[in-house]
Amino acid sequence: MSELKKRLLGMDLSELQVVVREMGMPSFAARQMMEWIYVRRVRSIADMTNISLKHREALSQHYEIGVNDPVEAMHSKDGTIKYLFRIREGQFVEAVYIPDEERATLCVSSQVGCKMHCAFCMTGRQGFSAHLTAGEILNQFYAIPESASLTNVVMMGMGEPLDNTDEVLKALRLLTDPKLLAWSPRRITLSTVGVKGNLQRFLDESDCHLAISLHAPTPQLRSELMPAERIYSVTEMVDLLRRYDFTGQRRLSFEYILFDGVNDTMADARKLVRLLDGLQCRINLIRFHAIPDSELDGVPMERMVAFRDYLTRHGLFTTIRASRGEDIYAACGMLSTKKLRNNS
Repeated sequence: MSELKKRLLGMDLSELQVVVREMGMPSFAARQMMEWIYVRRVRSIADMTNISLKHREALSQHYEIGVNDPVEAMHSKDGTIKYLFRIREGQFVEAVYIPDEERATLCVSSQVGCKMHCAFCMTGRQGFSAHLTAGEILNQFYAIPESASLTNVVMMGMGEPLDNTDEVLKALRLLTDPKLLAWSPRRITLSTVGVKGNLQRFLDESDCHLAISLHAPTPQLRSELMPAERIYSVTEMVDLLRRYDFTGQRRLSFEYILFDGVNDTMADARKLVRLLDGLQCRINLIRFHAIPDSELDGVPMERMVAFRDYLTRHGLFTTIRASRGEDIYAACGMLSTKKLRNNS
């Protein structure tokens, strides 16, 4: 069996400096490689033309850039495209491209499967298989045909980003480095259920926007929908968030899927107002994307509007997120689960 080549995509400068030392290349080649990978975004080592042919040939024996195209794409009638990426043998993740007038957003995955087991999410039913590396996270951004037109990135795909904090933060550093990909942190949002310790680390080490996957106004109800609540309570999270400033450019939002007869009453809305009282934030109400064999149901639009209007009247800026791509298995994990079942 031939040696598997290591991927350069996802390596930072210190790691590339190790590579050039091991390959007997001049030290300045590490910065040259950084520019080729992250600024010029080449797909082949052969294209790094200011590195000697001898060193490129030697490097190519052990390394590759590591940009891998999606293996499948599903196109929605509303313009949304869901891409399926093969990570390793038998392992798949999804990225979703969402065009919307002047915005073009990519929803990126951070894990194969997920450990959180939220009752409303298909990814959790897969179980957890693997953390993605920073390179595998960035590959979703690099490999789609629409990459050059992207205006926003959201870490809201498969997996819990703050359960893979090292690689996620590394990917965000490379993405926002002004000398590399130069993305503004204001164009990036990370969504999390909240992982104790790691949430504070993200807040301290990144300036990207934060979205908390909330979905219930009380710890008791949230624990029924989201087992992670039993480990890190939403009340603890809110206490932590109150220590940070969200009055400037950095945005804090809470995602709230409305489920029929579960969390959709005016009593629930009142509890939500009390929970978030005084916190500078916004609420995104989300329509439930049905998943197979789930007892949960969505709510009519008029009930969503009434819920939104109550929160807005009581000081919580609230929007109803437009539903996109339902005709292409838009819920997280639907397409990859289908692929896994077809291959089994």
